[in-house]
Amino acid sequence: MDATYIVEKINDLFDVTNKEIYFSESGITYHTDKKVKKLGYCVNLTLETIEEARIHGVDMMVTHHDAWDEIYGLKEACIEKLAEYGISHYYNHLPLDDCEFGTNDSLLKKLNFKTIKKTHEWEGLYFGRVAEYDEEIGFYELVKNIEDLLEEPVKFWQFNEKKVKRVGLVCGNGGPTTCLRESVENKCDVYITGEYNLYTIQYAKFKGINLIIGSHTFTEFFGIESLAMKLNESIKELVAVKLNEEHYEANIKPKLE
Repeated sequence: MDATYIVEKINDLFDVTNKEIYFSESGITYHTDKKVKKLGYCVNLTLETIEEARIHGVDMMVTHHDAWDEIYGLKEACIEKLAEYGISHYYNHLPLDDCEFGTNDSLLKKLNFKTIKKTHEWEGLYFGRVAEYDEEIGFYELVKNIEDLLEEPVKFWQFNEKKVKRVGLVCGNGGPTTCLRESVENKCDVYITGEYNLYTIQYAKFKGINLIIGSHTFTEFFGIESLAMKLNESIKELVAVKLNEEHYEANIKPKLE
């Protein structure tokens, strides 16, 4: 099988209602004629993850993010390195945030939350969630659960004393206050995301909603892993391997004991 066949199998997993948006937020960035026997998955396309793919003998990479345009020159450097190693690359961004096996729902499932509704709509796709526990838990217990799951320290601010029942979640970059506002309006006890800025903290304090900030990369990891596992199930001869990424964002607070 080649990369085109893999992408067709991926597309079959999604309920595509707007093809223009779907294909602007996903697709092959580099294609080789090599048969795909081993697939490597991770969140980001970087020179380091491409090197990981080479070490593992990967024929095709599947990532959540394409190389970031904001890192000037990275996309061109990645294409050059993929060509040198003969590795195809595919990414799936917003559709993976939206779908039921994607970034948000996969993280919530790992934390034993029940999804209540999709939130944070853009062009018919939803990149956020409101979810609830069956029974309330303490805020610091939730913090520890997230740290244990992500295997990294998180930042957190407690701006109310309530136990946690309802949370708002935007995996990845939910730092803008427009994202936080939707969780406030849905009467969430806690807002969880992977990016923040000064306004995020001040708005959370102003509205009295607790805040937990992991990293952009590792809040989104379980979505891309879920996609890879679905491919593994449907294509029995395909081998899927995790490509390790550095915890660039991890050194932000000591882990809770």
